[in-house]
Amino acid sequence: MAKPLTRRNLLGALAAAPVLSLPFMSRARAAEYVFKVAHPLAANHPTNLRLQQAADRIAKDTDGRIELRLFPNNQLGGEVDLLNQVRSGAVEMFVVGGLIASSVVPMAALDGVGFVFKDSAAVMKGMDGELGTLIRNSLKQANLYAPATVWDYGFRQVTSSTRAIKTVGDIGGMKIRVPGAAAYVDLFKALGAAPTSIQFNEVYPALQTKIVDGQENPLGVIVTSKFFEVQKYCSLTNHIWQGNWVLINGRVWRNLPGNLQEIVEKRLNEAGLAQRQDLAGQEQSYKDAIAKGGVAFNAVDVDSFRKKLTAAGYYGDARKKFGDAAWKVLEQAAGGELA
Repeated sequence: MAKPLTRRNLLGALAAAPVLSLPFMSRARAAEYVFKVAHPLAANHPTNLRLQQAADRIAKDTDGRIELRLFPNNQLGGEVDLLNQVRSGAVEMFVVGGLIASSVVPMAALDGVGFVFKDSAAVMKGMDGELGTLIRNSLKQANLYAPATVWDYGFRQVTSSTRAIKTVGDIGGMKIRVPGAAAYVDLFKALGAAPTSIQFNEVYPALQTKIVDGQENPLGVIVTSKFFEVQKYCSLTNHIWQGNWVLINGRVWRNLPGNLQEIVEKRLNEAGLAQRQDLAGQEQSYKDAIAKGGVAFNAVDVDSFRKKLTAAGYYGDARKKFGDAAWKVLEQAAGGELA
């Protein structure tokens, strides 16, 4: 198993190879290809740490011909803006979930249908198989190349400052921040909540000032973004699993020589697999950190949510949107027929 990566471990690994440091820096300044890699996550999130590891290995393997420059924390813009930037080539790479990408590639949201997957094992089997291939091919048609390995962002949970959510009735009318993608809005509207789209870098102040009652994100994001400081409850809904694709501008990818493509893909894929292990290994520590911040956890009645969605026509509408063939692929990955 890969060793969980932390900023301290990364710096220690770099410091352990002083003989390579000066030549490496010299080559990096003369890189033929300099790619900006943008994403919304904090610098200490496992995704950013593994991206840095991949960047270092790519630079070494290509003898400094490729340099990846990381821009975490939405430094180059919000998710919707960055999606447009990677499509235009203003940003060469963007690490993003399928639900955000679905604004230009609807099929990218197929794995984000609400309350579908029972656990991470089922998710990864599908995403490493036919389901993931279907989504990647759809992205490619939109001039966005995605290496084979999807990175784990985790199951999303709901936090709030007003009340615990134990059954679907508890979420009724609650103002919940969701990302700027229709899939999130549609899900929470069907559940009876009042979803509000706010850019990620504006979520903390929106929670702090009670513009919204709560938000929904994976545990790792709740910790690294310190949302637990301004919330009281964390309801373990597991309503959506989200993976992140490393999207590469299609023109940029095609212009990269084949031997360099192989190196980039190899290092990004192995970093993605290691990141999955990082996230799985840190789940309990994330829960501990959130609880230490004064947030109370609670389980939910998942069946009440699914029944509400079925009655609202949510699953029927989703099947029509994606088509019968794609829906069958999703059902196979989910392990059974969906309502």
